[in-house]
Amino acid sequence: MRFSIDPSVFELFPEVGLGVVQARHVDNSRDDPEVVEILRRAERDLPRIFGEGPVADHPRVSVWREAYRKFGAKPKATPSSVENLVRRVLGGELLRPVNNLVSLYNAVSLTHLLPVGGEDRDRLSGDVRLTRAGPAEPPVILLGEKDPRSPHEGEVIYTDDIGALCRRWNWKEADRTKLTPETKNVILVIESLPPLPPDALPKAADDLAALVERHLGGTVSTLLLHRGNPEGILR
Repeated sequence: MRFSIDPSVFELFPEVGLGVVQARHVDNSRDDPEVVEILRRAERDLPRIFGEGPVADHPRVSVWREAYRKFGAKPKATPSSVENLVRRVLGGELLRPVNNLVSLYNAVSLTHLLPVGGEDRDRLSGDVRLTRAGPAEPPVILLGEKDPRSPHEGEVIYTDDIGALCRRWNWKEADRTKLTPETKNVILVIESLPPLPPDALPKAADDLAALVERHLGGTVSTLLLHRGNPEGILR
């Protein structure tokens, strides 16, 4: 499977980076109290990590608001995944531990203040691309929705040979490839836009890979994609 960033994305966001974590033969079926505690600790630590001030003004949030505006989305109506998580947790909500993979990637998102998402590899078809939607994208059912809707032309999406995997970059994922307790093979993606320290994305990817390997087993590998390395092979 090839994972790539399309040139059309670099035209708008030349410094975009992706940390791709692949895990094969994991056990996501059991409830792990240690994983839940990792998520709870990330929630408790968030106020210290995030600091003071309005959520929308934080550099790790505002950069995604500006990115959404660049491709025609309204960040207030459809916030980035990291803004959504931060607002919920700072508002006093305890995130539901959907399953171990989701809990771990949410914990890493809160700890590093970066968007993180995941796809069940066995439900993917063909190669995966971060690209911009064309004028006639097939409709997709998003998580929590009943009716399929097509991505808007020009919005940033992840897609495979069937259709969109996540709309508006990291706003909402497709139901088709969601992570479940039955997931055995997974691709997790961490996203970055400047300004960030050079080691921020690799460190987040390494942290996520280590957590998955420690708590779910399997074979874990990482891949960093950017303008100088826009594609890689996931075996």
